[in-house]
Amino acid sequence: MKKSRILFVDDEQNILDTYRALLRKRFKVETALGPEEGLKMLKTSEPYAIVVSDLKMPKMDGITFLSKVKQLSPDTVRVMLTGHADLEAAISAVNEGSVFRFLTKPSAIEEMIRTLEAAMKQYSLIIAERELLRGTLRGSVKVLTDILGLVNPEAFGRSERVRRLAGYIGQNLNLKQTLYLDLAAMLGQLGCVTLPDTILQKVFTGEELTAEERQIYDLHPAVTAGILSQIPRMETVSEIIQHQNDRLVDNPTMPVESKVLKACLDYDTLTQQTMNKMDTIAIMRGREGVYDSKVLDVLEKGTAGEDGYVRREIELESLKPGMILDEGLWSEDEVHLVAEGTEITKTAITRINNFNRSKKLSPRIRVLVPLKYVD
Repeated sequence: MKKSRILFVDDEQNILDTYRALLRKRFKVETALGPEEGLKMLKTSEPYAIVVSDLKMPKMDGITFLSKVKQLSPDTVRVMLTGHADLEAAISAVNEGSVFRFLTKPSAIEEMIRTLEAAMKQYSLIIAERELLRGTLRGSVKVLTDILGLVNPEAFGRSERVRRLAGYIGQNLNLKQTLYLDLAAMLGQLGCVTLPDTILQKVFTGEELTAEERQIYDLHPAVTAGILSQIPRMETVSEIIQHQNDRLVDNPTMPVESKVLKACLDYDTLTQQTMNKMDTIAIMRGREGVYDSKVLDVLEKGTAGEDGYVRREIELESLKPGMILDEGLWSEDEVHLVAEGTEITKTAITRINNFNRSKKLSPRIRVLVPLKYVD
């Protein structure tokens, strides 16, 4: 099993050499001579499980350095070494959340080992919780949206399109954490199940809503946020969705993920009205104070999340998980089964096959095919 790495940072080489010699049999130890070299190593290497820093260093003290470590690598557990005279500063750093533990100098090797082992356990807990969110929770949400897609294909087809678009923008904005954006995009239309079909149809076709209809429609993010706020670890996702329709001028401090969703939702609305990409961007740029200009820049220069796919018309029976519908799937008696932009899952294939036995469907359909399926 690959050992997690520990980075020691000090301005004295002999101290760093001592740490390496005493701890190398138990831990994978790397060292940096001073905070500048430490930051450089953090930026150019795989994440460290633990960073141990001296407090008193020239140019940049340990508190400032570990605060920067927290920004660069939030999962990394931070430990500070300090003299007795600096206990007040060290306690302050712990209380502010920049430091997990501090050790007084000189520190006995046994105490150092116990502290590092506790820090390693903390790192394991952090990684385990993140993987829970990334894997188990995302998988559960995907099952939920698959089921809800059966109830309202239009709304949840939109979720799939917005999710891919948001993921593309998040990647090109170099967001450090895209998990919450992905979950918010998946669940952002959940509240639409409470809306009348007449309102949703108007929204998706670009018809103007009455004042009363607009008021009803504008409530759906709050409905979704209210549902999610009851679920542990979904508070951040709930807040993102709560503000996904806010204009930037009205809420300049809203989460960056909300800014991305706002642009993606409006972009999707306009392009679904058969408007081409550049006309859509021009309209959005004309709405002063509504969007983050950096998000629009990504939309304008990019391919809106279609990298890695080719367009094909295929037999219905050839649908595979991961393909994306390039048109809506309707029965001959006009039952809407799956919306345009929906990513095909095993659940969707089962439903299509079952429906095809009783209701006639078109034998061919346009899709975006992942490159892994292309000969």
